[in-house]
Amino acid sequence: MKRIIQVVSLLVVLGMLASIYACSSGGGILKAQERLKVATTSSLYDTGLWALLEPKFEEKYDVELDVLYANTGIAIEYGKRGDVDALAVHDKARELAFISDGYGTTRSPFAYNYFVIAGPASDPLGLKDLSPEEAFKKLAESKTAKFISRGDDSGTHSKEKAIWKAAGYTYADVQKSGDWYVEAGRGMGPTLVMAGELQGYTLSDIGTFLAFKSDTGLVSVVQKGSIMLNV
Repeated sequence: MKRIIQVVSLLVVLGMLASIYACSSGGGILKAQERLKVATTSSLYDTGLWALLEPKFEEKYDVELDVLYANTGIAIEYGKRGDVDALAVHDKARELAFISDGYGTTRSPFAYNYFVIAGPASDPLGLKDLSPEEAFKKLAESKTAKFISRGDDSGTHSKEKAIWKAAGYTYADVQKSGDWYVEAGRGMGPTLVMAGELQGYTLSDIGTFLAFKSDTGLVSVVQKGSIMLNV
């Protein structure tokens, strides 16, 4: 039921945006433009949600929907340059800064899920059921299991930094602490695949984790904790 609510909610948000464009010039802009460009995160894109939403939106509003996906940092840069009409990202601090700096007009939260720490089914470090902070601390102290970071200025990468901070570590120190820490510099799907290949751990939104679970063999070992909320 939650998935249906999320889909409907995002359609409503995009529909409101389409209406704003149409009303701003008596209904002329959308017909002349015939496209609505949205920048989104690779996490949200990799879940397959946009493939479901795009035809529904185009049928209802008679507007071509162009979806560009990248990490949150790049998506926000698209917005700052005016290359897209809307953003669907997940980094509240940067979203609010985007609005306050005059690049956007409205922030509309429409759904949430949770982050998980995914790892091999064997769970070699025994992270299962620890708090996110305890799990990160154990990773950093042991240095015997790989942790694959997005390393790409994404919303997920920002969340990872927040967990390291809550666990008592600076991100800069973690980066140079050994070859157990691997920066993928990729989207969420490819990062999960890399974690599966290396039999390591990674932080993922649960939607992309589930979409790639059969391809990676990874399991969710840590999912509880208020810091794991992903709006």
